[in-house]
Amino acid sequence: MREIDLKILITGAFGNVGIYTLKNLLARRHQIRVLELKNKKNLKILNDLQKKTGNDIDIIWGDITDHAVVKRAVSGQDIIIHQAFIIPDLSEKKPNWAWEVNVEGTRNLLRAAGEQETRAKIIFTSSVSVFGKTQDQEPPRTATGQVKPTDNYSHHKVACEQLVKISGLDWTILRLGAVLSPSLCEIDPMLFSVPLGNRIELVHAADAGLALANAVNNESVWGKTLLIGGGKRCQMLQKDFISKVLDEVGLGMFPEYAFSSKPFYTDWMDTTESQQLLAYQEKDLDDFLVDIRRVLGIRRYLIKAVQPIVKYWILKKSPYLPGKKPAITRTGPKVKGSPVSAV
Repeated sequence: MREIDLKILITGAFGNVGIYTLKNLLARRHQIRVLELKNKKNLKILNDLQKKTGNDIDIIWGDITDHAVVKRAVSGQDIIIHQAFIIPDLSEKKPNWAWEVNVEGTRNLLRAAGEQETRAKIIFTSSVSVFGKTQDQEPPRTATGQVKPTDNYSHHKVACEQLVKISGLDWTILRLGAVLSPSLCEIDPMLFSVPLGNRIELVHAADAGLALANAVNNESVWGKTLLIGGGKRCQMLQKDFISKVLDEVGLGMFPEYAFSSKPFYTDWMDTTESQQLLAYQEKDLDDFLVDIRRVLGIRRYLIKAVQPIVKYWILKKSPYLPGKKPAITRTGPKVKGSPVSAV
């Protein structure tokens, strides 16, 4: 059955998951509008995308906290896919700014949508992080499980979920697991924040984007909170994940003492319902490793040639080395007001 043609607004469309969402929906000939910040990176993404797809994308450049801009963006839309969000570690380093963009931006978007004569439905991308640190609990996490946010980012996600639910719009919330994106194959010092024994469920950015795209024409998703992960073949321990990635990059595994010993907010999830409804689980870690080879290309061999130097340079960035004070803390929000009483 052919999908109903829809007018769809995507915020954060040029992000790691957003770009896959956008490509899927463009291929299905929906009328797509994008709300994004205008900068060199996004201009290049737009130019490259339009060349590859041949689509003339309706784009509105502007800030999600600007009501006039957002009101223009939501006008006439059937669906809003809201993915624009400040993520760690910027959300932890700049909490007040992150609150304005994440929570007040979401509030602004919902208010603008509610002011329209015909109200759009909203799909909000949340995160497994809302469950908090659950390594002491029996897996898997379920959509009805208790939320217990632990840092600015997860508090913001919970606050936005609450706003979405009371908005008066038809809604669905997709909580994503640990997203794998080919653009993230460069080593981020935050990798040291996840203990090697931590349970983690991966989801390829392409699969997450597919789930979002498949949701727009599925009447069964509205009013539901769904968990989006790669399924059982993407459930593993952090050490199994990171060792394979580091080997693929050409660095090899880092010593255990470089990693945090404190539990991190990832876990295995029950994705049975989301997979039944959205049929999105197509990729796994092996696909991501192929992506790494493709993205790095000849650089993999260059890294191997100078491996000791590169490895030492990255290792020094770990805040968990003996004698170093952790640079990234996740003890809760430092913003005015209670972050979970945003409504």
